[in-house]
Amino acid sequence: MSEKELGKKWDRCLADGAIKFGTGLGLGIVLSVLFFKRHTWPISFGSGAGLGMAYANCQNDLRSHYMLHRSEKEQ
Repeated sequence: MSEKELGKKWDRCLADGAIKFGTGLGLGIVLSVLFFKRHTWPISFGSGAGLGMAYANCQNDLRSHYMLHRSEKEQ
């Protein structure tokens, strides 16, 4: 894997992490205000879930170079 390709994967990981963290944070704030009487756990849960999904996506993206891909004809 070239440095340029690795850099692009890291850029995608960081962008995906920022988007998922922000979405989880925003959703947690909305749920906290509307349904959970301003408790902070929905905010923490939403942020953590977003970061967890971003981490899993990043792992899959970085490992995709090492996975063997089969074509549909071989299956």
